[in-house]
Amino acid sequence: MTHLNKKQRLEEEKLSVNMFDYLPDDLVISILRKLTSSASSPSDFITVLITCKRLNRLGLHPLVLSRAGTHTLAVTPDKWSDSAHKFLKLCVNAGNIDACYALGMIRFYCLQNPVSGASLMARAAIKSHAPALYSLSVIQFNGSGGSKTDKNLRAGVALCARSAYLGHVDALRELGHCLQDGYGVPRDVSEGRRLLIQANARELACSLRSYNETLTDLCGVPVKEIHPVNRFLKEWFGSGRIELAEGLRMCSHGGCGRPETRSHEFRRCSVCGKVNYCSRGCQALDWRAKHKMECAPLDLLVAPEIGDGYGEAVEIENHVGR
Repeated sequence: MTHLNKKQRLEEEKLSVNMFDYLPDDLVISILRKLTSSASSPSDFITVLITCKRLNRLGLHPLVLSRAGTHTLAVTPDKWSDSAHKFLKLCVNAGNIDACYALGMIRFYCLQNPVSGASLMARAAIKSHAPALYSLSVIQFNGSGGSKTDKNLRAGVALCARSAYLGHVDALRELGHCLQDGYGVPRDVSEGRRLLIQANARELACSLRSYNETLTDLCGVPVKEIHPVNRFLKEWFGSGRIELAEGLRMCSHGGCGRPETRSHEFRRCSVCGKVNYCSRGCQALDWRAKHKMECAPLDLLVAPEIGDGYGEAVEIENHVGR
């Protein structure tokens, strides 16, 4: 009887042992790397971190944070805090280029720290991060964070071309407009038109692959999913918690979210005067999505004229779309 009780106690002790404690750290880190790269939201990853002390310690390992994906880093404005800021900085220090881009955009536009923000985006751009390259090109075109004399059109075109080469559709469209207008680069209308057609074809291909009726507007045009960083900017300034300084405006393209950093930084539609854009790409996308119905009659073949070549860019974009 005593022997049976002893055997039973041994069995119970074996069952009470947490086998997770015997897993090597390398294996746990490998699992966490896959999790953080595929998580659909920050909360998915945070839930794992708060499970136990060991997961919290290994989850913040540089090898894990370096693989954090775009959605894992997609902090929302209503959840923004010192802890969220610290988490993004840990990812940046771990060498995560998506985190460099995300924190760079937030610091540049939301936290009004253009020097630090541009530096972080440059770190991502050096490692061929296409969205960071394109954002830096927009900053160069507008002279954002500085004065009007800080514009560098040639640098903007160079950054835009590199981003387009890496497959960034908005950069490809922007480069096409620059070539058509001779903006920062010798004018080449035929090459610009070719790039615009290529951008439209790539966008259509992406839309067909990810088509979903819930992402379709009333006109039946597939709506491209907004990048988490652009959504953060849009919600940050749209929530009312932070107000733009007097005279500053937001880019009118709904998928952008960039605000002006000085008065009259963005160009305004010279026909209606109600909308303004940070770039030719945003202007063309917004014209095709909605502004052509708000600004002028539908049967008007020539698009609204916008200063410094914007109007011409839209007119050609419309012909390409037809």
